[in-house]
This record gives sequence, C-alpha cells and structure tokens, in this order.
Amino acid sequence: MTFIAIVDGAITTVALPSIARQFDLTTAALDGVVVVYPVCLAMAIPASAWLVERFGGKRVLLTALVGFLVSSALCGSAAGLGVLVVYRAVQGLSAGLLLPASAALLFGTFTPAEQVRVSRYMIVPQQIAPAAAPILGGLLVDHLSWRWVFYVNVPVGLPAVVFGALFLAGHHGGRPGRFDLTGLLLSAAALGTVMFGVCEGPNRGWSSAAVVTALALGAVLLTAAVVQQLRVGEPLLKLRLFADRLFRDTNLLNLVGLIPILGAMYLGPLFLQQAQGRTASESGLATFPEAFGVLLTVQVVGVLYARIGPRIIVGCGMTGVCAVLLAFATCDADTGPWTFRAYMFLLGLAMGCFFIPTTVASLATVDRSDLPQATTLNTVVRQTGGALAPAMVTTALVLGTPAAAAADPPVSAYQHAYLVLAALAAVTAVFAFTLPDGPARAAARGGTATAPARPARFRGRGQPVDS
Repeated sequence: MTFIAIVDGAITTVALPSIARQFDLTTAALDGVVVVYPVCLAMAIPASAWLVERFGGKRVLLTALVGFLVSSALCGSAAGLGVLVVYRAVQGLSAGLLLPASAALLFGTFTPAEQVRVSRYMIVPQQIAPAAAPILGGLLVDHLSWRWVFYVNVPVGLPAVVFGALFLAGHHGGRPGRFDLTGLLLSAAALGTVMFGVCEGPNRGWSSAAVVTALALGAVLLTAAVVQQLRVGEPLLKLRLFADRLFRDTNLLNLVGLIPILGAMYLGPLFLQQAQGRTASESGLATFPEAFGVLLTVQVVGVLYARIGPRIIVGCGMTGVCAVLLAFATCDADTGPWTFRAYMFLLGLAMGCFFIPTTVASLATVDRSDLPQATTLNTVVRQTGGALAPAMVTTALVLGTPAAAAADPPVSAYQHAYLVLAALAAVTAVFAFTLPDGPARAAARGGTATAPARPARFRGRGQPVDS
C-alpha cells in the first residue's frame, strides 16, 4: 500500500514536460502540481494518530487508500491545471494519513522482536518504489500518456484494498479524548508552510519574498504549535514522547541522516543527465543498483540487530555512506556508467544499515498505547528530512556554481555537493555511535524494555486468536 504513495511522490516529475505540452504551459508553470503533494501530505499527518486511536488503524488505512486511488483517477482525467492541482492536493492528504496508519498497524500488531523480521520484507517496496519510479514513469509517458502516471495507481491499489478489507487485523477504535482542533490548525499550518518554503527554496531562491515569508511564518507557527501541544492535556501530537532519549535520538538520526542518503539519490540523476548528458532512461538504470544493495544488507541487519544493537549498525552504515559519497565526489564527465553503478550499489549496502534499526529502535521504549502518536511523529520527521534533502543538494550546487554558469553547473559543483553530503553523513555517524541502544537490544531479544502487553495474533478475516 505504501509502495503506491511512495511511487506517486516521485513519478510525477517525469510526466511534467508532457503535461506542460498538453495544457500549453511551461514546465515551470506546473510547479504547483509537484509542491502541493508534500505540502498537503505534511498537513494531514498531525490528525492521523487521533484518527487511528478513534476509528482503528485498519479503517483509517483503507479509507485513505480508497481516497488516494479515487484522487489518482481524477488526476488522470483532469482537463486543466487548476483541477489537477486540486486532485493532487487530495492525493497528498490521503497519503498523509496512509503512511502513519500503515506504520501504526505494523508496529502495533508485532512485538519488537518480530518487527525486525517483518521490516526486512517491508523495506522491499520502500526501496524498489523510488528506484523504479523514474523508469516506470518514462515508459508510461513514452508509450501511453502522462495520464497513466496517475491511472496506474488504480489497478495496483484495488487488489490491496480488497486484501486489506479481508485479511488486515485491526481494532475498532476507542475513546482517544477530545479532538484538539487548535493543535490541528496550528500544526497543519506550520508543517504545510515550512514544507512549502523548503520545497520552493531551491526553485525560487532562498532570498525570494515567498520563500522567506513562508519560512518565517512557518517558524512562528511551529513555535506556537509546540507551546500549545506541550500545554494541553490531550495534545494532537504527543511531543512529550521526545523526553525519551532513545526515541528522541533515533528521530534526530532520521532527520539528519536522511539528508545525505536521499540527497545522494536526488543528486545522482542530476549529475548523470546534466553533467554527463545521459538520457533519463540511462540515468534510471545507472541509479537502480542502489536498491539491490539495500535489499541485500537489510537481510543481514535483521539477523544482527538483536546481537549487536542499532548503535553499531547505524554508526557503521553512516560511516560507509560517508565513504561512498567521498568516492562519488571523484566522479567527473569521463566516469563510466559501470563505475557509477558500482558506487550506487555500495551506497545501497551502506544505506541498508540505516532504515530498519532507526525505525525499530525508535519504538522500543514507547508504550504500546502511544504507538499511533509515535509513528505519527516518526512520519513528520522523515518527511521533513526527505524535503530537506533536495533543498540541501540544490543549495550546494548553487554555491558551487559560478554566477556566469548558473544554468549549467560545472562538474566541480556536483563534486562540491557530494562533499557537503559526505560531511553530513560523517556527523550523523558520530552521533549514531552515542545512541543508548541497550533497551532496543533487550526488546529485540524478547525482553521487557517497556513491558508492553503482547498483542493478539490475527488470521483470516481479522479474527483474533489467543496466544
């Protein structure tokens, strides 16, 4: 289910030139089609925890997925830019509920020891999706039309809806307390405004009035939201969870560590297409080996997690990311595609040490009743890190490019960007080695770090079976 949302967030950019031709617009005029998705996604996330607690993870997940599929079909049928942007907004709102609800269901159903094993399989769509999106998008646009970039979600998603309705387990909700409307308005406005500023900064320039205003207003709203959420008895976002050091530190790792990881994934195609003049298809095939590296490493991580803990795994992984990024910084216009593929595979091997340990460890000391809140906060942090990655890359490219060559960054600018990402990876690695992971190792071994009640097992049509 999350595969669809991840692909859609990455595949749309491939279709922009074709959409521009359809509506007789410039590609730059379609910026709203791309930006509205992460902005609305960020705005919907704060409400997800309350909705999961009130209606149950299964209901929220399936409702969000149906909304996503309907809006996808509407996007494909859009007759103009205005309605396309509106339908993309609905897509983003649906995805903002889909991602936290799926995580809450996963981590609420399995114990910490089981979560590591399950995550080894869940990581497959999460890694294949962004790697396959450019290739899939190119094929659909070239052989069908840009509308199929959206239509393709429907035949892929409908079986997931049916399967989820029949077999997904989930409670029927409860009484989470009064809905914090003030908290929703403040947090949604803050996250949406900040996301707009971060996404538009590289395009409009960080000194442009729109970006400066968005970031300044977002900072004020974010401060107000934090103060309000810490004062109310039943907050929409349970920020007090950050008082737990393991939860706080793993989220900091996600926030900072995702910038060099996703930044490298964003920078690679730019280097191949702009600095080396390769086609989009050649670029996609050159970056795809990263997914194989990740999938190989996560199988090993799943075995080692309980034995050596996330601290060493994440620290070594980010050290590896730093080393590979330094190797990328040596690439130039003459670097062959197989060399680039080898570096991407090595990057995937190192990245595979990051995703599962940080996610599973972040929830090791969280009470089971707080899992919807914790997964929501995790999603906020990951989305923020994901938005900062391309912003950091673009800024580094601009700073490394002479003013006279602003439209065509030289190879040295890309090398400079890789060095900036390597420095961030090094900082993340150092911080990772300070992670207090004793409770995480105990929970993975079946210990009682937080003494959570073991959830019921489920089979068939969601009927509980006593353990």
